[in-house]
Amino acid sequence: KMAGSSSPWIGSAYLFLQSTCKTIALPALYESSQKKPRVFKALKLALADSTGSMNGVDMLKVHCSHPHLIVQLKFCKRESCRRFLQSYREGALHKSLQSHLQLSLAMTAVPLEMELKAGSEHLDDMLKDEDHCLECIYREKPDRLRDEEITELEESLKSLTVHQSINNNMVVKDCTPPSLPSLPPSSQGSSLSPQVTFIFQGQEFVNRTLLPDDHQKFAKLVSKKWKQVGRSLQKSCRALRDPVIDNLALEYDREGLYEQAYQMLLRFIQSEGKKATIARLISALEENGLISLAEELLGLHSTEDCS
Repeated sequence: KMAGSSSPWIGSAYLFLQSTCKTIALPALYESSQKKPRVFKALKLALADSTGSMNGVDMLKVHCSHPHLIVQLKFCKRESCRRFLQSYREGALHKSLQSHLQLSLAMTAVPLEMELKAGSEHLDDMLKDEDHCLECIYREKPDRLRDEEITELEESLKSLTVHQSINNNMVVKDCTPPSLPSLPPSSQGSSLSPQVTFIFQGQEFVNRTLLPDDHQKFAKLVSKKWKQVGRSLQKSCRALRDPVIDNLALEYDREGLYEQAYQMLLRFIQSEGKKATIARLISALEENGLISLAEELLGLHSTEDCS
């Protein structure tokens, strides 16, 4: 932890995006009022994937400069910037953005080329020297505040998320079969689930009991937000009522975030049994803006990329 640093770590960079497919022009898509929110959503989610947080990096403005879409980025934490650089260097951001664009725009594939610049420095040439890249980004201070259009797009994305979260809860409640208590005790949780569906991002999914794979993915990817998700779940789960979440944080402090998140969800699964469903977890993730993690759990990220 960087103690005693009085001034916050702030830096800026430009991400240049270009489609390598002749029929897809990213600036034209972004200039279309219908497609703009979809492109923005894909950018937002891919950037969240790269830093592990919805607030890890801020988009200040998106410039359309044919054939490029240029995204002006602002970083407020060195650690977030480091994560972003790692994701960019390893190709994870590239892959994530391609798949988010593919989903948002309902296209078969959106092949991309990316470039990263800070001032006059081409960071692609020096990605292996992470500290030098961080230094270049830190030297470039943002020359503007966030564009009003970006703020509007952020707001509409948030309200869409909240709206869907409310829908989810209603759909799940309405569809729960009233005959559950009278079923024979031998029937497994998974055999009940197919009767219950829920809506996420406008798509219908079959509800099911949480699987070990969901449990591990959640613990691995939720990071610091595990407490907020726990507080969303505690509204309908007695086993997570205060002070359980704070106690877990203290008890597993040394083991780190993965173990804290794992133990929290374990309490939920153990106490709720067959009622510990994917729909309830997805709803809690949506409530906290963790759309990307929700998509990961529902298998929406495993779409084939255009190679």
